[in-house]
Amino acid sequence: MLKFVKGHMESIEGIEIYPMISLLIFFIFFAALFWWVVTAKKEHIKEVSNIPLETENETTL
Repeated sequence: MLKFVKGHMESIEGIEIYPMISLLIFFIFFAALFWWVVTAKKEHIKEVSNIPLETENETTL
C-alpha cells in the first residue's frame, strides 16, 4: 500500500513543498502558543483556572 501511495505522490510535481509548509505551520503555532503561555499574566491564569469552580453564573437547561 505504501509503495502505491509513494509512487503516486512522486508523480505530482511540486508536492515536496507541502511537508515543509506543514512543518512551518506546526512550528509557528506552537512557538506562538509557547510565547503566549510565557507572557501571560498570572492574574489571568488564576482567573481562568477558577472558572470551573465558580457556581454564581450556572444556568440550567
